[in-house]
Amino acid sequence: MEPNQSPEQTAKLDRIIEARMKLKRRFEEQMASTPSMTDDKPLGSGPPNRHGMPQIPKSQTVTKKWPVLDLGYHPNIPTDKWQLNLDGEVENPTRLKWPDFMALPQTEDVSDFHCVTTWSQLDMPWVGVRFMDLAALVMPKETATHVMCYGYDGYCTNLSLAEALKPDVLLVHTFNGAPLPLEHGGPVRMITPQLYAWKGSKWIKRIEFLAGDRKGFWEERGYSNTAYPWRNDRYS
Repeated sequence: MEPNQSPEQTAKLDRIIEARMKLKRRFEEQMASTPSMTDDKPLGSGPPNRHGMPQIPKSQTVTKKWPVLDLGYHPNIPTDKWQLNLDGEVENPTRLKWPDFMALPQTEDVSDFHCVTTWSQLDMPWVGVRFMDLAALVMPKETATHVMCYGYDGYCTNLSLAEALKPDVLLVHTFNGAPLPLEHGGPVRMITPQLYAWKGSKWIKRIEFLAGDRKGFWEERGYSNTAYPWRNDRYS
């Protein structure tokens, strides 16, 4: 038991770890066979990233700045009002408030960020909760194959569980040692380093587990449903 951790907290974390291992076994083959892991002719340049893909996908330009792109509305949700609903095809639908979210295992990671508008920022330092651990908390039913993520700004985007469960997919609250800025989706946004960044909802408020695929905001408007940067997979 960690210092200052109650028996109830310890038991909860033990359940998450056990469920995490079940999910890994269930989706391991699907995750390993996705293009961001196994593409034998990835499009891009530079040294290999952690998954063996070229660091800079085709047609991307590296920037030091972090451009702001959204639907034109920045919902200002203080942490004491923020909540995340996890529902749909799950065994244990859950609503997390800020203290609940912060009590989950916290992950520090450094990953790259690829925007469909052709810019990339490399080596971005994050702190947040792995999507895998959120899924382990609610345990997707056998029928679940995809998720739809919703933001407080009215945005939504879809992705397969085989992509969402990868270990560098996080719901982040901290960037570069400081709280995630409002204009970039604070207090919490999702990041999907192996996909174009529109697949990670800013100002995230709900994750719905689905028994099939369903297109989100940009996917309905002609963007790719799969969004693989190393296949230049921008539009449908």
